[in-house]
Amino acid sequence: MKEYWTSLASLLGVLAFCQTLLQLVFPPQLRFLSLKFLHRIFHLFSSYCYFDITEIDGVNTNELYNAVQLYLSSFVSINGTRLSLTRALNSSAITFALSNNDCIADTFAGVTLLWEHVVIQRQPQTFTWRPLPDEKRGFTLRMKKKDKPLILHSYLDYIMEKSNEIRRNNQDRLLYTNSRGGSLDSRGHPWESVPFKHPSTFDTLAMHPVKKQEIMRDLKDFADGQSFYHKTGRAWKRGYLLYGPPGTGKSSMIAAMANYLSYDIYDLELTEVHNNSELRKLLMKTSSKSIIVIEDIDCSVNLTNRKKKNNKSSYCDPEDGGNSITLSGLLNFTDGLWSCCGSERIFVFTTNHIEKLDPALLRSGRMDMHIYMTYCSYPALKILLNNYLGYEESDSELDCDVWKELAKVVDMVEMTPADISEILIKNRSDKRKAVDELLEAMKMKVEGNLKGGSLREKISDNMEDEEQEKRALERPKEGSDPEI
Repeated sequence: MKEYWTSLASLLGVLAFCQTLLQLVFPPQLRFLSLKFLHRIFHLFSSYCYFDITEIDGVNTNELYNAVQLYLSSFVSINGTRLSLTRALNSSAITFALSNNDCIADTFAGVTLLWEHVVIQRQPQTFTWRPLPDEKRGFTLRMKKKDKPLILHSYLDYIMEKSNEIRRNNQDRLLYTNSRGGSLDSRGHPWESVPFKHPSTFDTLAMHPVKKQEIMRDLKDFADGQSFYHKTGRAWKRGYLLYGPPGTGKSSMIAAMANYLSYDIYDLELTEVHNNSELRKLLMKTSSKSIIVIEDIDCSVNLTNRKKKNNKSSYCDPEDGGNSITLSGLLNFTDGLWSCCGSERIFVFTTNHIEKLDPALLRSGRMDMHIYMTYCSYPALKILLNNYLGYEESDSELDCDVWKELAKVVDMVEMTPADISEILIKNRSDKRKAVDELLEAMKMKVEGNLKGGSLREKISDNMEDEEQEKRALERPKEGSDPEI
């Protein structure tokens, strides 16, 4: 054993002598060129190519580095074994990322790629005009040389797109409103914003499930339809009209749409807009992936009492508050050239009286989908009972006779989801009492309608509500301009 250690020490001494001799014979510049030459020879015969993406490009932050980090976090949380956790500013979500000097494989277009998160400690720097981080961070992408011209650019574009989507989903959504009198905020913007925290979703929305699925499918097709809209030459926007009695959930529907698509909301108050030019400026300051809402369009400004042919362009009297927005200006806002200054935007109008709106505002291309928000039906009632009390029709907590009686009575009364929700909220501590009081309120309403002799008329009017839209579209109003 002693001879073994003696031989090992001699060998190390010879290696140290050879290293010292090489440093004396070959200068550092020659050694550097030799290593560089060997490195090129190695890559010449290697079937892989490597791409470095550093965190800081010179003195600026590399946007591609942040995009790769966000993109890898979308599946690292499932496949990774050692992860680092981060939480971005103005974000309520915690994201996962690769830990230092860890690797993960990805697949794109059938090609396997390898990512490595490289972290190197920096040497202390005494004289620097700008302090640098203690660590040098970056990602190294490895792929086969034959795949480089096929997928490199498309893969990086895909990463940028996915990272933007992840960043938008992680950030808190905002609710905007136009400043009073068109004044600008401290940043020179005409919109003021607050965090949007509305909890409404399509799961909690009291509406017939079939109708909800239709709306969700239409929203999904719109959000995924960029290539379709570009191919067909259409502006990437869509209009929705929500109409029906008050309390039927129109505002909750807008919140559910925003939460479903992860869009911001711009609540446009037309009474604070003085003219068409100001309306266009507001539209230009809206961002993509947003929902522009005009609630109670029939009450905001007077768009129904058109002037005669000697003054076609004015649709609101200056005496009505000094508002000079014209119907033509509003139509250009939703369907004209100025409406195409952004992309992926949804226009939502709400009204309690669709028959008061001008047919020019209701046609396809401006209001593409008309959604009738009706009184509470039995499927919607089941959703409310599940939301507030945790009751389901399949549960045995409520007798079958109670469910049958609710199904029978709810179709005979005109109660909005808001009316029913108020009764359930008031008695949520006693679930059975809430159901009994709701049933009693419905029966009393039915009896009151029967005594007043108006039940038949109300049922008939309810059946004709969905026909009002068709009549409004087919019957031109007096004094209307058919060219609009």
